[in-house]
Amino acid sequence: MTGIHIDIISDVMCPWCFIGKKRFEKALSELDPAIAVTIQWRPFQLDPTLPPEGKDRDIYLAEKFGGLERARALYRNIEEAGAMEGIPFRFDAIRVSPNTLDAHRLIRWAQNAGEGVQARVVDRLFELYFLEGANIADHGVLLGVARECGMDGSIVETLLASDSDREAVEQEIALAQSMGVSGVPCFIIDNKYAVMGAQDPETIAGAISEIAARKGESGG
Repeated sequence: MTGIHIDIISDVMCPWCFIGKKRFEKALSELDPAIAVTIQWRPFQLDPTLPPEGKDRDIYLAEKFGGLERARALYRNIEEAGAMEGIPFRFDAIRVSPNTLDAHRLIRWAQNAGEGVQARVVDRLFELYFLEGANIADHGVLLGVARECGMDGSIVETLLASDSDREAVEQEIALAQSMGVSGVPCFIIDNKYAVMGAQDPETIAGAISEIAARKGESGG
């Protein structure tokens, strides 16, 4: 077996990150079974200036894209890309554009909550936001995700009410930016190689396979 570790830098309010996750999962299914992949989700914020409670979605889009009609035209392209990956985006259901810092804190805690928990938390946050229109800045929503995914609700509730790991998440985001990450998703393979954007499964699988082959040849 050749072990490969992949850090996925992502924001759960980024539709291309949701698409990238689906394509990444397809890529994993195409790999040689002799390649053992471990994954850790890392934080990024597309807009850290959003208030903690989030912002009215229509106002946010109008400000960001110079009008709602232009924003909706851009999102139609994303809807088409999502449909090809089995994601029925419901942008019309989203009422609040969230500040995702607390969602990233939850994802960070999920890493130590058991095998597969972090991936389930990330997946559920994407689903809630993009398919159900939930406000993933809301602590009640985040607590529900934690409990649904097998985390200790009482611990998560206490942590969310505090500033626990807020600075650590912000430092991780700053580190990603210092490494040149300006957009997401970004897949860091074995701490050495980066695949930027929601690439097709073949590109991702090819990159992982090539790095695994090099690693096997060098014995490292």
